[in-house]
Amino acid sequence: MINKQRLIDEFLELVQIDSPSSHEGEVAKVLVKKLEEIGCEVVIDEAGVKAGGETGNVIATLKGNREGKKLLFSSHMDTVSPGVGIKPIIDEAKGIIKSDGTTVLGSDDKAGIAAILEALRNLKENDIKHPDIQVVFSIWEEGGLFGAKYLDYSKLNAEYAFVLDSGGSPGEIIIQAPAQDVINVKITGKPAHAGLEPENGISSIMVASRAIENMKLLRIDEETTANVGIVKGGIATNIVMPELEVVAEARSLSEEKLDAQTNHMVETFKKAAEEFGAKIEIETNRAYAPFTVEENDEIVALAKKAFSNMKIEGHTASTGGGSDTNILNKNGIKAVNLGIGMKNAHTLEEYIAIEDLVNSAIMVSELIKEA
Repeated sequence: MINKQRLIDEFLELVQIDSPSSHEGEVAKVLVKKLEEIGCEVVIDEAGVKAGGETGNVIATLKGNREGKKLLFSSHMDTVSPGVGIKPIIDEAKGIIKSDGTTVLGSDDKAGIAAILEALRNLKENDIKHPDIQVVFSIWEEGGLFGAKYLDYSKLNAEYAFVLDSGGSPGEIIIQAPAQDVINVKITGKPAHAGLEPENGISSIMVASRAIENMKLLRIDEETTANVGIVKGGIATNIVMPELEVVAEARSLSEEKLDAQTNHMVETFKKAAEEFGAKIEIETNRAYAPFTVEENDEIVALAKKAFSNMKIEGHTASTGGGSDTNILNKNGIKAVNLGIGMKNAHTLEEYIAIEDLVNSAIMVSELIKEA
């Protein structure tokens, strides 16, 4: 049986350990100790060295005592900002855990970590037979999926992976997610005194404005989105802006559509620069590939059977966001992303229902039983 109070206490403990992206060292040490106490063999890979962070991914293996599908469970250790000094509050009346409103809560993704740990303890304490189980607690998922990208895949032999990192309640099975391109643009115009001789300058902000005005953005179609997210530049109000940096993105479930959207955005920037006589540098990067798992795939059937055991109806869904699931699939490990109930993630209003936290731990236990 899942120990509800222990699960809650551990979740509260974990969210109070500061772990912004690339600074997961302290929480990694705590998790290594917890996993070893459960009986896992634990290593830390070199992802931190490659990505430039404090620590690598925590990789654990719990040896099995029966035949069955080898499963991997994964959640990420980092949190978005503001995520330092988190003070969780239990709202008994609403049955939720939230922050004090000055930071995020960190249920994204420490709720997943807590659920996995509790499920593993449940196996050991109740002597439940299980196949080999592997766990990856990854670094730097937010803003780049760097932990999964630099994960030491030679240490993994799992057939299926379940990533606990989606906002739906337990029962949600994410089987499709888009690829993402990141577009970095530097526009170089010409400075001039804005009051005395503005006609002698080339305004980089006007170049960017012209480009963005003529760009297809936000919802492009049912599979594709695009956004200009960061604009940085300027020296003073009395200087025609000489330089500007823009960071944009495009996403699509179709790589063909993504290529077309990214090319459109790049060409629109180039055309605007040419019109104004500005110089432009553009760098595009495919941050991650899309993934699609078929509705009738065995991994989906396994998840639905686990949910059925819980009297929960499992249902598949698509998402517009990327996760470690994208990278695992790209590296040959069939993976789906599971809902664990974190709500309003990446905001000061983030919370998680205690019922969802408990059901997430039960979900992991049932997946292992069914493997």
